[in-house]
Amino acid sequence: MNIYDFKVENNEGKLIDLSDYENKVLLVVNTATKCGYTKQYKYLEEIYQDYKDKGFEILDFPCNQFGGQAPGSDEEINKFVCEVYDTSFPRFKKIEVNGDNASPLYKWLKSIDGKEIGWNFTKFLIGRDGEIIKKMTARTGEQSIRKKIEEAL
Repeated sequence: MNIYDFKVENNEGKLIDLSDYENKVLLVVNTATKCGYTKQYKYLEEIYQDYKDKGFEILDFPCNQFGGQAPGSDEEINKFVCEVYDTSFPRFKKIEVNGDNASPLYKWLKSIDGKEIGWNFTKFLIGRDGEIIKKMTARTGEQSIRKKIEEAL
């Protein structure tokens, strides 16, 4: 099993087959709009712009499980992030990442270490083969993330 085996809903309710991203390096992130780490959207967009033409994508999955820090509808979240941080990478439907109602994608992502997601802006780097390369916490610095992406590209 790899990431290409999953289908997820985008923020407009359309079912997206993640095999559409085959042969790309992916950064999968659970996000929140009212979190101390929300400002990471700024450098995530910069990273996206720097690498998207080299076969890189960021997949943004809003999640309200950590302190209720992703309130609002998918439409409201998208509007806020686009207006405040001018993001252009794909955003998906708000999901749960932990517990019984965790999305199947996140159940698979957590298989890398068997641990629950600790907080907003946990990142998973996925290689061109669809396999998990690395799990990174919200505290992982931008330069470390860039280095790992460059290695994967």
